Amino acid sequence: MARIFITGSSDGLGSLTARALVQRGHSVVLHARNDRRAHDAAAACPGAETCLVADLSDISQTKKLAEDVNQLGPFDAIIHNAGLYTGSYQATKGECPSLTAVNTLSPYILTCLINPPKRLVFISSSLHNSGDASLTDLTWEHRGERGYRDMQAYCDSKLHMVMLACAFARRWPGVKSNAIDPGWVPTKMGGRSATDDIDAAVDTYVMLAEGKGEAEEVSGKYWYQMKTRKCKGAAEDVNTQDKLLLELERITGVKAPNHSL
Repeated sequence: MARIFITGSSDGLGSLTARALVQRGHSVVLHARNDRRAHDAAAACPGAETCLVADLSDISQTKKLAEDVNQLGPFDAIIHNAGLYTGSYQATKGECPSLTAVNTLSPYILTCLINPPKRLVFISSSLHNSGDASLTDLTWEHRGERGYRDMQAYCDSKLHMVMLACAFARRWPGVKSNAIDPGWVPTKMGGRSATDDIDAAVDTYVMLAEGKGEAEEVSGKYWYQMKTRKCKGAAEDVNTQDKLLLELERITGVKAPNHSL
């Protein structure tokens, strides 16, 4: 069976997916941003292997998390589930919004620094279609707190997720890398009025993590409810993908390695 690491798995879709994977016989390593949330994660998924702790809004902690994951040994799949939705600017130590650090910088850092798995899963959203493909002022450094718009930052980050999935699928041909839109589902983030099928979202997470069914041997695609779906055209543009990778390298100090796995 597979060994799978899931960021942001103390509640919501991350926790539900962890439980589903454990029930299917897989070994799952959880992640939470602090010790209290780690306790919640372990309680919700008692069959998990362990739970690692790191605040993904802190680049140094994200890099340390990559070291911790590597110390546990190889993984078959990594699900980049952690994410923030709305809220104030909340500047990080790197002077960028916490949302950008968690949603965009941390998946990039972890993907680059963790020993490559067989499968990568990046969590996006239909709102990626409203993301800014120009990649101008990605960290809101020039616009600052007064110019910050959390919804635009969220849309941008979800576009980045599709772009990263496509970029790593292209650069790492031995790794199956895909993005998923879980839909508007009734979690803490989605709210009780959400109308999409949460079971279908979890099933899609599981399918991509296992690399089975319609996801077998598929890479560089955008998924919704077990099926591939057309994403924003800019996300598939190779030059735009490479521009994003270079910008993230500049911001984080982490270079995206080339692998021919």
